[in-house]
Amino acid sequence: MKIPLSWLKDYIDVNLPLPHLAHELTMCGLEVDEVELVGLPAPQDDGHGFKFTGITWQRDKFVVAEVREVMPHPNADRLVLCRLFDGTEELVVLTGAPNLYPYKDRGALAQPLKVAYAREGAQLYDGHQPGQVLTTLKRTKIRGVESFSMVCSEKELGISEEHEGVIILDPDAPTGMPLVDYMGDAVFEISILPNMIRNACVVGVARELAAQLDMPLKKSAPKLAWDGPSIEGQVYLQISDPELNPRFVLGLLRGVTPGASPYWVQRRLRLAGMRPISNVVDATNYAMLALGEPLHAFDYDVLVKRAGGKPPTIITRTAKPGEKLTTLDDVERDLNDHTILVCDGAGALSLAGVMGGLESEVTPETRNVLLEGASWNFINIRRTSGEQRLLSEASYRFSRGIHPALAQEGVELCLGYMAAWSGGEIAAGLVDAYPNPPPDAEVELSAAEVRRGLGIQLTADEMATLLRRLEFTCTVQGESVFVKTPPHRLDIGSGLTGKADLLEELARLYGYDNIPATRLGDELPPQRGNPLQEKEELLRDMLVRLGLQETVTYRLTSPEREARLLAVADAPYVRLANPIAAERTVMRRSLLASTLEVIEKNNRLRERLAIFEIGPVFLPQPDTELPVEQQRLTIALTGLRLPQAWDQRPQGALDFYDMKGILEALFTGLHVERVGYQPLEHPVFHPGKCAAVQVGEQPAGVLGELHPQVKARYDFGNHPVLAAELDLGVILGAVPFRYDAVAVPAYPPALEDLAVIVPEETTAQQVAEVIRQGGGKLLVDLQLFDIYRGAQIGAGKKSLAYKLTYQAQDHTLKEDEVRQARNRIIRRLEQALGASLRA
Repeated sequence: MKIPLSWLKDYIDVNLPLPHLAHELTMCGLEVDEVELVGLPAPQDDGHGFKFTGITWQRDKFVVAEVREVMPHPNADRLVLCRLFDGTEELVVLTGAPNLYPYKDRGALAQPLKVAYAREGAQLYDGHQPGQVLTTLKRTKIRGVESFSMVCSEKELGISEEHEGVIILDPDAPTGMPLVDYMGDAVFEISILPNMIRNACVVGVARELAAQLDMPLKKSAPKLAWDGPSIEGQVYLQISDPELNPRFVLGLLRGVTPGASPYWVQRRLRLAGMRPISNVVDATNYAMLALGEPLHAFDYDVLVKRAGGKPPTIITRTAKPGEKLTTLDDVERDLNDHTILVCDGAGALSLAGVMGGLESEVTPETRNVLLEGASWNFINIRRTSGEQRLLSEASYRFSRGIHPALAQEGVELCLGYMAAWSGGEIAAGLVDAYPNPPPDAEVELSAAEVRRGLGIQLTADEMATLLRRLEFTCTVQGESVFVKTPPHRLDIGSGLTGKADLLEELARLYGYDNIPATRLGDELPPQRGNPLQEKEELLRDMLVRLGLQETVTYRLTSPEREARLLAVADAPYVRLANPIAAERTVMRRSLLASTLEVIEKNNRLRERLAIFEIGPVFLPQPDTELPVEQQRLTIALTGLRLPQAWDQRPQGALDFYDMKGILEALFTGLHVERVGYQPLEHPVFHPGKCAAVQVGEQPAGVLGELHPQVKARYDFGNHPVLAAELDLGVILGAVPFRYDAVAVPAYPPALEDLAVIVPEETTAQQVAEVIRQGGGKLLVDLQLFDIYRGAQIGAGKKSLAYKLTYQAQDHTLKEDEVRQARNRIIRRLEQALGASLRA
């Protein structure tokens, strides 16, 4: 929200330095993102760190001047010479502004044109360069005529991007006055929180600032000349659903003359981020920015014509099946059955609370205006705006909740502006239907509750004084205050919620910086751990230490996206009734599919990717509406084993054993025991390069290299893609709360190698288990370091070579002890697996 300082001063007499004013706005909940200077000097010392941008108009270089005559250029048709008086001397100034052409060759003007004049040496923006490029006026010759100064456009002064013509000021602008004194300004860019939409207007910001500074708010009801015939009988109103349309107000203005608004109005609209259109339309926008109530103007004669020459009936209703509407942006829109519309007997006129219709818009030929002010169900407006992909100033406000009380006030204010700027007479009275007024919340708040909630000592009278600054109605009874919300606020709840809302208001007005730091007065609740969460965090830390990065993906997906991995047609999904996008229509069934999408998007950017994700999958159940949510862990690897470097030899690409090694290291770090791996055939993984993971007797997941056919459905690189998807519940359930810690041995180990020949179908894991059984407590480590197949050991055989580490905690092992352990291992291998030693 952009708030010009000059406009703010219409409602509050504030003369604080700009940094101080920005700080006060921020401390009352209106965070200032930026301050744009439009002529005012930049602050010398900003102790609050706010961002200031814009241009300063030097007092002696920029003044209000008057053009007394517009003369032709002797050597150029598109240039004119202006006889100009700047308050001290009369000059001839050259310009090419097209909005001065109509005054050429008319001699001395009966009413001189007031303009913004820049003298030689002035620094301003170049009107012919894109963006904001500073330049300095220097003396030069253009087509034989000397030029050293200029009449300025809005772009050159930093007001807007408009540079097709020069600024023509209002006739009462004082000639010779420094321009910065006449219309210098600063624009505050303010972030409006959703629950503070009441402040998306100048009056709202002024109200908050006045309360913060304990200053009076200058706000008076408009004085209207209701000099036209009564509106009764000239228009009728019908509300079909008060829940969607709590209030609707109509006013009528006859005999308007559309044209340009006064320049001060145009300037304020542009500074606030809106484009001036005409005095009639500008009045609706100006009133909305001032008060916060979006308004809409209809061409009354168009409505009468649509009604067959009779007084029109305005109807608010939801759209009929197949109904369409062409909005002001000249787009024909298909309407849903829940979309609330403003209609007449002939059909739809506007998207209620979002945008008007093209047919009934105000045009230069409009002479009679029907003005609408209304209140709408904010959820319905938000839904309509989202479905139509149409964000407007009206929908921005209505979708957050505007109090119906503002409808009448907004219509009356706008009628006054229209009559003043475009002429015409206001029809006496308003058509006002108010079938569903919201209840004004009433909350009781005690001094003890304030002391407990905020830690500050306030009496009931002090609380009432602070809240009255924000226009709350307060009644003091003993140590409590009975508070009633003002008729512009919908954000104050009732009961306990209302108390919390009022505590927030008191904290803002008391000053966050003034609240003392105090110790908690209540007894601390008992501290209870969350073992499952602690184990999950331990698992995360382990994976990060193993060199993986965590990713977090959307839980929403589409069946088509997951079908690339699962290749299952018509799989049941949990479907969203109101999806946010076409590619986010269901809850995911596979966490691995989401993780592989991350690999796909990043594999061209990095030569090595190693990521993991922890999250739920949602499996629908036939007998219940709610799905089963299972926590999963996925890991994905691809690329080089080690990044390329000048001092290292290439290590090749990551493979199945890198993934298995990560899992083994993870389980070891978590002290998970009895982990096993079994060969597995799985449609997602490469045959022969896939294994099932078991923890004890429970299946825990699967790991392997992605199947070539699955890989072809993704945009992966040439390297293999390794993946694992594990049941997190099984893994965390096997992590012990406590485990035995063994002291660092004080005695040296004994090392030896053992190579055994086994049948081809015997796995290395089976051999390792038998070796551990035979080695007993003395065998503390076992590593497979070689696999050999060849004619020397016979067909259908393989040789597995292990490095064995023997060690005792209380003495140095003797040769006989090691030999006995070795013999037990050999006998056990012969008996269990039919293995033999390799010579």
